[in-house]
Amino acid sequence: MLYPQGHPAITATLGRIVQLTSAASLSRPLSLTVLPDGLLLDEQAPARVDAAVVELAILLHSHLIGQLTVHPGGDEDAWRNFLLLLARTPDSIRTEGGIARVWTTMAGRHVQLREIDYAEVLRERAGGEAAVWDQVIANCLQGASFELDDAAVRELLGIASDPDKLADLMAALETKAGGEGGIGAKTAALMRMLRGIVDAVSKSDPERLEPVLRNMASAVGQLSPEMLMGLMSDRRTDDGPRLMNAVVSRMSEGTIAKFVARNVVAESSPTDRLAQAFQTLVRDGEERERLLTLARDDVAASPLGSTDGFEAMWDQTAQKLLTSYSDKPFVSEQYGRELSGARTQAVEVEHVSDDPPERVSAWLNTVATTALRALDLTLLVDLLHIEPDDDRWGELMLPVVRLLEDLLLVGDFDAALELISVPVQQVSSEGSTARRQHATTAIDMLIAGPMMRHITTHLATIDEHQFERVKTMCVSLGEVLVKPLAETLAVEERPRTRERLTSILLAFGAVARRTVERLKSSPNAAVRRTAINLMRQFGGSEALPDLTELLDDSEPQVQREAVRAILNIGSDAAYRILQQALTSGTSRSRDAIMQSLSVVRDERATPLFVYILKHIDHRGPTAPVYLRAIESLGAQRDPEGIGPLKDALYKGEWWAPWRTALLRSAAAAALVRIGTPDAFAVLDEATGSRIRGVRHAARQHIASARARRPTPRREEV
Repeated sequence: MLYPQGHPAITATLGRIVQLTSAASLSRPLSLTVLPDGLLLDEQAPARVDAAVVELAILLHSHLIGQLTVHPGGDEDAWRNFLLLLARTPDSIRTEGGIARVWTTMAGRHVQLREIDYAEVLRERAGGEAAVWDQVIANCLQGASFELDDAAVRELLGIASDPDKLADLMAALETKAGGEGGIGAKTAALMRMLRGIVDAVSKSDPERLEPVLRNMASAVGQLSPEMLMGLMSDRRTDDGPRLMNAVVSRMSEGTIAKFVARNVVAESSPTDRLAQAFQTLVRDGEERERLLTLARDDVAASPLGSTDGFEAMWDQTAQKLLTSYSDKPFVSEQYGRELSGARTQAVEVEHVSDDPPERVSAWLNTVATTALRALDLTLLVDLLHIEPDDDRWGELMLPVVRLLEDLLLVGDFDAALELISVPVQQVSSEGSTARRQHATTAIDMLIAGPMMRHITTHLATIDEHQFERVKTMCVSLGEVLVKPLAETLAVEERPRTRERLTSILLAFGAVARRTVERLKSSPNAAVRRTAINLMRQFGGSEALPDLTELLDDSEPQVQREAVRAILNIGSDAAYRILQQALTSGTSRSRDAIMQSLSVVRDERATPLFVYILKHIDHRGPTAPVYLRAIESLGAQRDPEGIGPLKDALYKGEWWAPWRTALLRSAAAAALVRIGTPDAFAVLDEATGSRIRGVRHAARQHIASARARRPTPRREEV
C-alpha cells in the first residue's frame, strides 16, 4: 500500500468496498473460485475479460488461495487489514504458516479463505485417497450408507490404520459440515463416519477392529470440546453412546492430557466447556490432578509457557478444570430431566426443515446488522442511564463514540440522535463535574473524528425529515461544531450539500455568528470566503466591521466576496464604509474594490454608485473612482442613475479643462447607454446649455447614438 492510511484515495476505495459488501448491498455470502488467471463468481466466469480481475486472480493465486468467500458486514479496518495482508510477499506469509493461518490469527471473519495444499493434493492423488475421502465425506453429510468398492474399502482401512490420517479425515468432514449446519450437523456427520468405519472394518477384517478403535480414540482427542461433548451426548441412534463409550475408554492419559493442553494454548473454546469435557472424560478426582500435571508440562513447553503470568493463568485454568458443579440442591429432579433433554430436542429441531421461508427470514432478521446495531444502541443507552459510578460511566464514552460513528456512517440519524442526546444532556445538566467532563470529552472525540465526513456523504440524498434530524443533532452539540462545519463547507463543491451545510450553520444563530466572525482571520482563503458568505447570510449591520477588514484582503476573491456582502446589507452605513474604503484606501485597494463592483449586475449596485457620485470628490485621488462609478451606472442602465449622471454632466472647473472634458464625456456616454427617453431628454437639454463643454459632450454622444441607430427604410417613413 503506497498511500498513507488517511489518504483520500485509500479512504474512498475502502468506503466503496465496505458499501458494496455491507448487509444492505450483499444479501448472501459471495463465493469466488480462484483460477491461475481468472475468477469464478458462484462457479460462473465474468461476462467479459477485465484486466483488473486477471491481476486480482494472479495475486490471490500467488498466495495459494483456492477459494475466497466474502461475508456481509466487513468494516473499513477489517478490509484494510485484509488488503495489507495481500500486499505482503507470498514467501514472507508462507514462513508464518500460510495466508489462511495468518488471516485466522488476525481474527478476520468477513473473508473466509481456503488455501491450496499442493503437497497434500499430490499425495492424495498418488495414493488414491482423494476419491475415498470425497465419497466418505459425501456419504456422511448426506446420511447415506457406505457404498464402497473393494479398492475403496482397502483405502479406508489404510486411513483408519493411521491415527494422523484418520484425524485429518475427521477434520475435513468437520470443516465441510461447518458450512452446511451447526454443531448438530457436524456431530451427526462425524458419528456416521465413525459407525461407517467400524462397520467396514468389522466386515472386512474384524481382527483390526481394536487397533482402529484406539486410532479413533487418538483422533477424537484432537476434536474441539464442543464436538467431543456433542458426540458423547448424541442419542439419536441406539449404538451412538455405546460406540462413543468404546472409543473414549481407549483414550490414553497422554491423549487426554494433549487434548487439554492443545485447547488451553489455542484458547479456541471457553474454559467452562473444556472443563465439562475434561470431567466427562475423567471421572476420578486424583486422576484428573495427575492428567493436569501432564497437560501443564505440554503447555509449559509451548510459546504460552514463556509468557509473563503463565503460572497464575495455569493455576486459574486448573482450578476451573478441577471444580465440578452440581445443581441438585437447587433444581428438582423433574426439571433436571427436562433440562437434560432440552439439548437433544434442540438438535432434533435443527434437522427439521419444515419452517416456512417467512419464518426463516424473520429469524435471520433478528441477527441482521441493523438488529444487532439496535441492540447495541439499547444496551448502551440503558447502561448510561443506570450506571451510578462516574468513572465507569466515563469508560462507556469510547463505545458510545464508536457506535455513533457507525450510525452516522450508515445514515441511521434517528438512532444517532437518540444516543448523542445522552452526553449532550449531561453537559448541560447540574450533575457531577466528573460526568460533565467525560461527556464533554466524548463530544470532542466525536467531532474530531470522521463525523463531518460521514454526515456530508448523506446530506445530498436524505429527505427533509432526515435532514431536520441531522440539523437538530448538530445544533445540540453546540458552538464547538461550528468551526468544523464551516471548514467542511469551505471545501464542499456539491450545491445541494453546500446549501444544507449552510442551513445547519444558520440554525446556530448568534453562536454561529461569533464563531464565523473569528474564521475571517483564517490563513485559508477558502475558509475566509466561506466566513464572508455566512456573514452575508446572517445579514445585519453587525457584520460590517468584520467585512470592512476583509476589503484589504490580499486575495482578490475574498475582496470581491466582502464587497458583495456589504452590498447585500444595502444600508447607508454599508455604502459609507465602501465610500471610506475608496477614499482612504491605497490605489491598489481602490482598483480591487471598483473591479469587484463592476462585475455586480443587479439592482443592489445602483444605490452604491449613486452614493459614490454624491459623496466622493471628482477631483484628486478619488477621480478614477468617480469615473468608474459613472461608467458603472451607465452599464447598469438603471433609470435611477439619470439624476446623479445629470449632476456629473454639469460638474467641472475651467482651470482643469482636460479632466472636465473627460468627466462630462463619461456622463454623457453613460446617459446614452441608459437610453431611456428621460436620459435623452437630459442630453437634449444639455445641447442648449450656456456651458460650451456641456453642449459639446451632449451633442457628440447624441450624434454618435443616432449614427449607430439603423436608418429607417423609405417605405417605412
